[in-house]
Amino acid sequence: MFRINNTFVGILHTLPLLLGLAALGVSAYIRVHGDCQKVLQYPLLFSGLFVSIVSALGLVGALCRVNAALYLYLIVTFFVILAFASFTVVALVVVTKGNAPHRASRVGFTVRDFSPWLRHYVSDDRIWEDTKRCFLQARICHGLAVGANNVSLVFKHSTTTQFGCCKPPEQCGLKLNGTLWEAPKAGAAVEDSDCRVWSNREEKMCFDCDSCKGGVLAGVRKQWRDVSILNACVVVILTIIYVFACYAIRNNRLEYSKYTAQRNMRMTKLTSIHA
Repeated sequence: MFRINNTFVGILHTLPLLLGLAALGVSAYIRVHGDCQKVLQYPLLFSGLFVSIVSALGLVGALCRVNAALYLYLIVTFFVILAFASFTVVALVVVTKGNAPHRASRVGFTVRDFSPWLRHYVSDDRIWEDTKRCFLQARICHGLAVGANNVSLVFKHSTTTQFGCCKPPEQCGLKLNGTLWEAPKAGAAVEDSDCRVWSNREEKMCFDCDSCKGGVLAGVRKQWRDVSILNACVVVILTIIYVFACYAIRNNRLEYSKYTAQRNMRMTKLTSIHA
């Protein structure tokens, strides 16, 4: 009969416990040192908290052979796995819905390329003002060494936020003259609101452009995709350990039954001797 040592199951629980603690640490780091879209902060916080608590419960139950703790672990873990799996499916649907390419095209991103759920990150004026204020404090456009001969190269390796917020949209036809973008004498190449919004002032640039919001949403989508992949990995790990925990409970039952049977045999022998 297939037997699994309780110590082995307990050691297995240290893996998700360490992952949960690492997730809590990363969440704290993002809060202090993260970018302006702290999308991963709260998913990592709650995921790490739940996984750490559940893993500690399973660790105690397996190593100390406490069936009550293991039963509680199985019940809680079942709902945690169900919640993680549901969240992963919803997140994948959200990030894949829409027409936005996975890499910035020549004209960049626009808000309408993304799913309605993702758009809430930029549709609220108050939230967007906070985001712009964070951009200014972080000076996201300041370190770009843009020149007339290297525009394409610089923005090819920039973030999607920099691509959308730190230069005028490609369709406007503006040319870089030294450090300033200038419109052709005939005016912008197309009638686009982003072309009118653009400014060479560092505190303004294209922060109110649709292309800037689209670049931000592209970064947000990537972070949600990373969360989905992380959750999928956690679901797989928890499911495997869940199965091993079921065997651990069975081992505890077998050992208790064996102990009870041996005790009854000893009591029977003692009774027969005294009789």
